[in-house]
Amino acid sequence: MVVEETCTMHLERAMDIDMDLELDIDLAMECAPIGRVVKSALMRAQSETRVIVGLSAAINVLSKSPEGSLFCLMAVPKDGDSATHMHEVLLEAFCYENDIYVIKVDDATKLSRILGQDSVESCCLIQKVWVDGPEEQLTKAENQLVDYCEAHWDAPQHPIVQLPAV
Repeated sequence: MVVEETCTMHLERAMDIDMDLELDIDLAMECAPIGRVVKSALMRAQSETRVIVGLSAAINVLSKSPEGSLFCLMAVPKDGDSATHMHEVLLEAFCYENDIYVIKVDDATKLSRILGQDSVESCCLIQKVWVDGPEEQLTKAENQLVDYCEAHWDAPQHPIVQLPAV
């Protein structure tokens, strides 16, 4: 299931579960389609050198300090590469176990282009920004992505976010 979901869709869900309507209306007014929010968060994090690109690099960073990662973006795997698929499944499980939000995206090529990579990469991590104390600081786009991920956390199958063309 590929989605180009807007925050207005989340507003409708939030109204069903009786959340604060005024805050949700403000959120819906400011939101862009989720694919553009992902791109914005990636570009901002990359400008702040908070992006870890590549499956091997992501696994290496997570094995040392998983608490520093906020999002793991994974492209839909290509058919036929069972070794990479197994690594990705294990990475996804590790992320869920360590409360790292997993966002599945529709295309590794688009993900790589957004990140300015010469090679096609199927995975990246967005690291947290820590301010004084144990509290992390999130950008507006990251807050929107957290809301999006929370809305789908318990879903049996997570939607695949359609990234904008680059």
